[in-house]
Amino acid sequence: MKTKTIIVLSILLMAGNLLNAQDRIIKGRINGQDGAPVQAASIQSSPSGKGTITDDQGRFSLTIAETDKTLKITAVNFETYVASLEGQSEFNLTLRPSSSNLGEIVLVGTRTSGRTRMNTPVPVDVFSIPSLQLRSAQNDINQLLQYASPSFNSNRQSSSDGTEHIDPASLRGLGPDQLLVLINGKRRHSTSLVNNQGTIGNGSVGTDLNAIPASAIEKIEVLRDGASAQYGSDAIAGVINIVLKKSTGVLFASATGGATSKGDGTLAQLNFNYGIALGKNGGYLNLTAEAYDRGKSTRVQNHNLIIFDQSSLDNYFAYDFASDPAASRKYDDDQLAQKGLNRNDFNFQIGDAHIKNIGGLFNLSLPFKNSKAEFYAFGGYNYRQGEGFGFRRLPSDPTVNVYSIFPNGYQPNTTSHINDRSLAAGLKFKVGDWNADLSNTIGNNRFDFFVNNTVNASLQENSPTSFSAGGHEFLQNTTNLDFSRHFSGVASGLNLAFGTEFRIDDYRIREGEEKSWKNYALVYNPDGTVSNPSGLAGGSQSFPGFSPENEIHKSRNNFSLYTDAEIDLTEKWLIDGAARFENYSDFGSTINGKIATRYKIAKGFNLRGAISTGFRAPSLHQQYFSYIGTNILPDNTLGQSGFFTNNSAVAKALGIPGLKEETSVNYSLGLTASPAKNLNISLDGYLINIKDRIVLTGSFGYDPYGNPVQEIQDILNPLGASAARFFSNGVDTRTIGVDLIADYTLRKGSNGLNISFGLNVNKNSITAVNTPPSLKGNEQIFFSPVDSTLITEGTPRTKANLSITYSYKKFSTTFRSVYFGEVSRNGFPYGPIQKFKAKVVNDISFSYALKPITITVGANNIFDVYPDATVYDNSYFGVFKYSPVQMGFNGAFFFGRLTLDLPTGKK
Repeated sequence: MKTKTIIVLSILLMAGNLLNAQDRIIKGRINGQDGAPVQAASIQSSPSGKGTITDDQGRFSLTIAETDKTLKITAVNFETYVASLEGQSEFNLTLRPSSSNLGEIVLVGTRTSGRTRMNTPVPVDVFSIPSLQLRSAQNDINQLLQYASPSFNSNRQSSSDGTEHIDPASLRGLGPDQLLVLINGKRRHSTSLVNNQGTIGNGSVGTDLNAIPASAIEKIEVLRDGASAQYGSDAIAGVINIVLKKSTGVLFASATGGATSKGDGTLAQLNFNYGIALGKNGGYLNLTAEAYDRGKSTRVQNHNLIIFDQSSLDNYFAYDFASDPAASRKYDDDQLAQKGLNRNDFNFQIGDAHIKNIGGLFNLSLPFKNSKAEFYAFGGYNYRQGEGFGFRRLPSDPTVNVYSIFPNGYQPNTTSHINDRSLAAGLKFKVGDWNADLSNTIGNNRFDFFVNNTVNASLQENSPTSFSAGGHEFLQNTTNLDFSRHFSGVASGLNLAFGTEFRIDDYRIREGEEKSWKNYALVYNPDGTVSNPSGLAGGSQSFPGFSPENEIHKSRNNFSLYTDAEIDLTEKWLIDGAARFENYSDFGSTINGKIATRYKIAKGFNLRGAISTGFRAPSLHQQYFSYIGTNILPDNTLGQSGFFTNNSAVAKALGIPGLKEETSVNYSLGLTASPAKNLNISLDGYLINIKDRIVLTGSFGYDPYGNPVQEIQDILNPLGASAARFFSNGVDTRTIGVDLIADYTLRKGSNGLNISFGLNVNKNSITAVNTPPSLKGNEQIFFSPVDSTLITEGTPRTKANLSITYSYKKFSTTFRSVYFGEVSRNGFPYGPIQKFKAKVVNDISFSYALKPITITVGANNIFDVYPDATVYDNSYFGVFKYSPVQMGFNGAFFFGRLTLDLPTGKK
């Protein structure tokens, strides 16, 4: 609290006003040679030194002294322009591009226009998505960033229900829910999915970046620093800001096709983008559509069918477990055919899910005529259908089989229908000399689950093979009112900002059809007891549906106030401060602050650093997710087991406390340098301490080996439960690391060269496990060694990205090499901790432009590199040949792409 108080008081001391009366008003608009407005251009009159900056449409208005003679216009990446003020009061000027690369203007992490990534007080990476999309083998945002940003990690999961269909993503090895996502500076809603299948981000709720069409994006800014004091909850690891395209008059279309070296994991993708100019004041409507079909991949050891029964093929036991070849017999296809079988009857599908995706997005701006106001809106819709696979049900287990339907057993698949909708609308206007922005953003994510190729064994031959299993939904509505003003006459420039936000979160779980969750084999006896004489399992196998006991609908709201100040005390020294107050209807209030600074120690060399406090509110999902099944207790009464909420009687009886916010303190210190023309280097170290991090517990009631723990059962059974899992503020963690980013651009005649390199060295450690006193002795259940390893070693401690692009006239080629450092997976309680050695993945692409068409061919992972094979004890009897670690397990992927960039002449 002392740290927070010092930060907040420091910020308040920075606030101030300076009003000056002048004699004459000039105005105008600044464009680039492509006709696009130049925002944040510096406008300064001389000799008085009065100045301002251009707005989003390149417009400016400035009150100057009567004695002023010239007007100087400067902007990043443009040559300086000097105009005479004599006899002129309105200026419409075109700036020429600069031959030097000073770095891209960034919008995230600062409320001052005109900062570049090299002169911000905190590290920000900027990625041009059109450039990446043209030359990369990757087809979605997660994978584009995975291969471009060293501090970003995302890989596809397998056999993990909904997590197969929305890839968890993280920054600096922290949780997916500790990374805030913005679109055009506005908060993006999270998904409704809780990752609970033991994958990276277990117990967390992330944001679906892949629901945003890549072709709609101009650039992505990655703020690698804590920013809760500026943006609120979730920004502990950092912020991703997605900046949408504003372009008009160009039709963009691309078609991409590809497949892995094994012929699976196919991709067919279409992208479209077109912008329409609206009116004469710089308005536009930019439209995007995207569709793709990504085929499943199969990576399983299935070369030889192995039958465990040693006496008769008619009594075959299993498929391909390769447990003890000496104790099994192998059969070729002819032998199987003699029994009316074929090898596909025993296939075990392990690999990437089959994904079908279609979406669209718009970005609209309507400046008012003869006014400094602008109406804007953006939003979109995305529909995804994913098909993943559960564990195979073997014919040897009669409790889960219906032999009249699946005589050889079966492998269920879980299909998700995911609808994602968003709409933001706002009005930018002037209140005196202040810039104001009033906006409302609403987003909704809905999951519906369907289970196919499966049975409810308790129905036997009456069982359907497809079930509607219910689902969940999350809605977020955010209203913002922001004010900002630049004071050019205070020191070397002061920018003040303040604002307020009101947000509503809404979460619900919907029950599935009765046959998806009910056990029809249960017998309710006259004495009140329950029995299951047949022993048959109920519900749809692999994914039992949500039952009426799971159904829930909860909401909350929060209100926040913030203030932000950036002052250039001198031309060399910048100080930035922010403070934010938030009040949540469900857990109370929090205050956070941030101080950052940057000092120019020499031309092209800057020192920068920051300290901030942060927080992450427990999501409604974590507070109210419930997934409970029925079973029979020792006293022959009906009981429950599964995920219970923290406010349940079961949680209270075990001493599980209610959830509270995670808190953090972030420190960063760095150096930026431009030691030579077109060469930029940044080096930043960081330390992040997080207290009360929310994790998912194991199942209380049983030890790690599945044996009942009687003292816990004695607490659970009277409450009608036998096993229970919860969310808890279970651990404190520390993250320490360093980022090195460098890029070099050279253009000489028809030759162009761009080299970029990024390195992240990162270490996560657990500093405390907050086991409740009532559960001492159950530490391995409260926080499993499996989850501990996921946090500390689940993502690479070292990751490096090297990209080289060379162009000559119409030809260009890109080579990219990514080093994925060592990671670990814990097979507790039956398997060991396995370390997966570091791997290097190389991509290459070749492009040739036949205007307006560009042809690109290339490959991801051209040398067909795989992770280390999973050790046998962690591989489910050898079925899981590879684990979904580092770069994934698809191997080489080859692709071709046609891209159309057609000017229509209608800007």
